This record gives sequence, structure tokens and C-alpha cells, in this order.
Amino acid sequence: MSGGTDGTSKLKLYSVAVIFTLSIGFAFFGIKKCALYADTLTILSYRYLAALLGVIVWVAVAKKLGKYPEHSGPRPKGKLYQTAAFYILFMILQIFAMFFATSIEGAIVYAMVPIFAKIIGRVVLGEKSTGLQLFFILMTVSALLVLVILNATSIELNITGLIIMTISSIFMACNNVSSRYVRGVFAPIEITATIAIGGSAIFIPAAVIRALVSGNAAMLWEPLKHGEFVFWAAFLGIFCILLSAQFMAFMLAHMEIIQSTVFNSASTLVSIIAGALILGEPLYWYHYLCGGIIIACVIGMIFAPSKKENEGRSLGEDLEKTS
Repeated sequence: MSGGTDGTSKLKLYSVAVIFTLSIGFAFFGIKKCALYADTLTILSYRYLAALLGVIVWVAVAKKLGKYPEHSGPRPKGKLYQTAAFYILFMILQIFAMFFATSIEGAIVYAMVPIFAKIIGRVVLGEKSTGLQLFFILMTVSALLVLVILNATSIELNITGLIIMTISSIFMACNNVSSRYVRGVFAPIEITATIAIGGSAIFIPAAVIRALVSGNAAMLWEPLKHGEFVFWAAFLGIFCILLSAQFMAFMLAHMEIIQSTVFNSASTLVSIIAGALILGEPLYWYHYLCGGIIIACVIGMIFAPSKKENEGRSLGEDLEKTS
């Protein structure tokens, strides 16, 4: 994998991957807590506000310490904006889909992101995978689908919701591929900052306009009276947008798409385990079986990188060819 070739510590790389998985996995708990005090759009606006404030502090401190990445020469900023746009479109469609599809349907479709990312990465970047990698990713997706379906109390099919969720998941896969493509040219913090700024510019005004039009402006500040909401909204913004986007961009800069997406899939397992530990939800035999398969496949993916020549195109290489 590229992590070994560019000097990035494997310990650091996989530590970031594990933290990313835990952050996304615990997001469901934060959303449940926030949902007690606000609706989806209001929660999302405060999540992005927290992420934006976090980015401002992060960039300011990094520049003060001389740690903010400096680049010389022309860089196609359109590629950076495109990468962020894919992530923001994913979240917009995910919210829109909630009006039609259930969360279980969403989880089932979202489980397919690694497959979408693999196909798009192969077509767009030419990134190849070994047979062993494909086996592990298919086993992970299969175990995840079984886990989600068996864990559901009921599944209601809604074609409109499924279509929207599928497009949403494809946008997430496109974000993964685009983040992989711009590696080396745009730093992870630049991608994260663009996502935070772009998302804030969309969701915060949308929440304000909706509140004013509905004549219920109080819905914007009422949640702030509850410390629990403030805490979990900050958690969702800092850990589940700012840090997760930063970690995913870092992972995609140093490991293949198919490897990084398997950690995203493992976050669903973390969500279920967290539900059992924190909310007292029951664990059944299929939780242990599917969980064991997912963990084994994640470990297998770590030790099954493809050859360097199969890593696919990058923006830096394309710029060198045209210069």
C-alpha cells in the first residue's frame, strides 16, 4: 500500500482508521440524544456550525505553529471543491431520503458503499485489487447486510427512498474516489475545511430560512437551553464531520480505496455494540457471528494490500504529465 512507500507509519495509519471507525460508530448515539430536542435539519446545522468552528481553530493553530501545509505552483481548486461537493451531496440526499425510506433501508444501501467505491475507483482511477481483497470486501458487505437485516424489527420497501439512498451512497463512494485522486496535491485538512465551509453555507441558512418561514424561530435556539444537546451536537460536528472527514481523507491518501472503505463498513458493527453497551439493547448469536466475520475481514484487508503499480492514477501524476 502507499502508506508503506511514502514513509507514513502503519501504526499511525491504522490508529487513525480505528478512531475513524469508532467516531462514525458512535454517531448514532449522538443523533438519538440530539433528536430529543431538535429535528434533523436543526441538528445538522449545529453539527456543521461545530465543525466550522473546529476548522477555524484548527487552521489558526496550525498556521501559528507553522504546521499548515504550504504548496507552490498552480493547483486545480475545482478538484478540491468537487471532492467536498460529493460529501455534501451525500448528506443532503441522505436527509431527503429519510422522508421516504426507513433507517434500516438506508443502512442496507449504505453497506454497499465499498462496492460502489471499488467499481468507480477501478473505472476512474484504474485502481486494481487482488482476488483476496475482493473476497474480504464481499464477505464484509455480506456480513453487514445480514447483520442489518436480522437486526431490523421490520423492513418496508420504498422504491423512491431506495433510489435516493442509492444515489446518496454513490456520492459517498465518489467522495472516497475523489479524495484518493487528489492525494499529495491537497492535504486532508484542506478537504475537511472545504467540506465544513460548504456544508455550513448550505445547512445553516437552510435551517434559519425554514424557521423564519414557518414562523417558529424559537426552534433554532430552544435546543441550546439543554446541555445534553450542546454536548452531542458538538460531538457530531467535531468527531463525526470534522475529524471523520479528516481521518477518511488521510486514510485515502495512504491506503487503497477498497481498504479504507472496509473501516467505514465496520462502523455499523460499532453502532450495534455501542447500542448494547450503552442503551442495553440485546445481542444475539448473529451479532457475534457477523461481527466476527467483519473484524476478521478488516484484519485481512490490512495484511492484503495490492501491488504499488495497482494504486491507480493521482492528480499529482496527471499534473506532472501535463506540465
